[in-house]
Amino acid sequence: MIPTNTDDRGQVGIGTLIIFIALVLVAAVAAGVLIDTSGQLESRASDTGVDAQAEVSNQVDVISATGTIDSSSSNVDTITLVVKKSAGSDPIDLSEATIQYTSDSSSKTLTSNEFSLSGETTLSNTDNRADITIDIDDTSGLSPLSEGGDAQLEIVDQSGASTVYGVNVPDVLTGTYVEV
Repeated sequence: MIPTNTDDRGQVGIGTLIIFIALVLVAAVAAGVLIDTSGQLESRASDTGVDAQAEVSNQVDVISATGTIDSSSSNVDTITLVVKKSAGSDPIDLSEATIQYTSDSSSKTLTSNEFSLSGETTLSNTDNRADITIDIDDTSGLSPLSEGGDAQLEIVDQSGASTVYGVNVPDVLTGTYVEV
């Protein structure tokens, strides 16, 4: 018969208990980190969803567009857009909007102090209308549009949503105003 030392058996049990407690603590810390990380990811996902929804739904509808013909040069030197917010959009503050103007001969991003607003500057419902007037003459850094010319206007609102509108000047210009 092999003699047993009962003192050593107690030390092995205490060692096992210490290892078990250490494993439980490590698991608790890991669980806390995972829960914190998942909370942060959920918050970011929610913010991204709200931003994406605003970019998709916040649209400006262009109701009409007219150009003013400069009698001395027979070019369109001013474009006026009548706009409203589209259905389902949040209120749109046009004073915070930018317009990217692109034609064959010039391109420029216009801020609210480079175009004129009249009517409602904040479109809070679909009944509100605003006039956006853009001077496209040499003083603005943009080239006037001649007969048959075209340009693209991209209106970007405060949420980052964009609306693209194509301006097409008729081949023959007569009178003072023309639909573009």
